[in-house]
Amino acid sequence: MKILIVVAHPNPSSFNHAIASAAAESARAAGHTVVLHDLYAEKFDPLMRAEEFPKDATLPPVIARHCEDLRAADGLVVVHPNWWGQPPAILTGWIDRVVRPGVAYEFRVGDKGEGVPVGLLKLRAALVFNTANTPPERETAVFGDPLDAIWMKCVFGLCEVPNAERRTFSVVIVSTPAQRAAWLEEVRTAVRDRFPQS
Repeated sequence: MKILIVVAHPNPSSFNHAIASAAAESARAAGHTVVLHDLYAEKFDPLMRAEEFPKDATLPPVIARHCEDLRAADGLVVVHPNWWGQPPAILTGWIDRVVRPGVAYEFRVGDKGEGVPVGLLKLRAALVFNTANTPPERETAVFGDPLDAIWMKCVFGLCEVPNAERRTFSVVIVSTPAQRAAWLEEVRTAVRDRFPQS
């Protein structure tokens, strides 16, 4: 299987990067090919241009490469912090520019965009790993866990991605080395379980 890993955190020493590394290590150990995009390291431009809107637009080479990596992926892992109940802007821009009509979904014949789209991705499964500094009980009770709606309903639901799962590790800012080690093992196990050896 080809596993696409997308990480969005500006600090290469962050726990998010440790999660992405653990996910890549686990996927490779299972015999999978890994394509990893570190959006900040790549200086990914999150701004969608008007000329990119049409389904058949000629895309900038960088965006076309990201689209091909997503189209070719059998599995997807996304890693990012919870910032204001949403992904970092660079990752939101990646969704805008890469998870696009003709790549990830399309509308049915005769549908002008107001209907239910059909998913196009060949993804067998997807994992999202989030870090947060809000306890999960407070996140759900006070904020309603907006990241769950973004990923599970809006992105994976709209694109008809099967076997999608999201996990949050918190509270990161006060976590101990032992807690982080346990979380990384949880990441490795989740990747092994979601993307078994072929």
